[in-house]
Amino acid sequence: MEKKALESLRRVPEHVGIIMDGNGRWAQKRGLVRTQGHLEGLKAAKRIVKAASDQGVKYLTLYAFSTENWKRTEEEVGFIMGLVKQYLRAEFDFSKKNKIRVRHAGDFSGLPADIQKEIADSVKDTADFSGMQVILAINYGGRDEIVRALCKFISANKEKEDISEKDISAYLDNPDVPDPDLIIRSAGEYRTSNFLLWESAYSEIFISDKLWPDWDKDDLEEAITDFQKRDRRYGGLS
Repeated sequence: MEKKALESLRRVPEHVGIIMDGNGRWAQKRGLVRTQGHLEGLKAAKRIVKAASDQGVKYLTLYAFSTENWKRTEEEVGFIMGLVKQYLRAEFDFSKKNKIRVRHAGDFSGLPADIQKEIADSVKDTADFSGMQVILAINYGGRDEIVRALCKFISANKEKEDISEKDISAYLDNPDVPDPDLIIRSAGEYRTSNFLLWESAYSEIFISDKLWPDWDKDDLEEAITDFQKRDRRYGGLS
């Protein structure tokens, strides 16, 4: 096997983004309420965070709650927000043990005050951890992120007339985080659903038919193995 091919097979994506889809369908298939699906989805997220850390992934972005998800019922939204609080509180010991740093992406100001506090506390308490960084995309939308980045740029650079890609990237939610190498979507849907629109310009996409609550480390390994077979040309030649 050629040296380049061997290097490719060893390559672990530095940044993985996951659209965690299928919680509601998982519950409906079992005659359960949708909130039970979200609870099982949280358990799957915990499994995948551990698996990604073990695999050597450096950044993991989880699409937990989109700017469009506010359209769901008040009961479902409240339950999801409760799960966010539960996750952030319960997983600190795990984060400390594995040196996992927690970060946030999305419109922070649009979240309830108690959720803001939980996120801010987790971000602060794990800021010095040197392991994998988990970016929780909560109240996140790709278009919204770009609009907010432009507004911040204009506010800070009132005299500048030209705007470059570098300018916009510098005002995104996490400008120091590299663009995702791999974006995974569960539940067999072939759309990005407003997830990391700017950052995913050259991301590899992996679609799984498996509903998110059923995901485990083997599924992540399958996605990474598929990624390792890709020839990434970024618009150029191989």
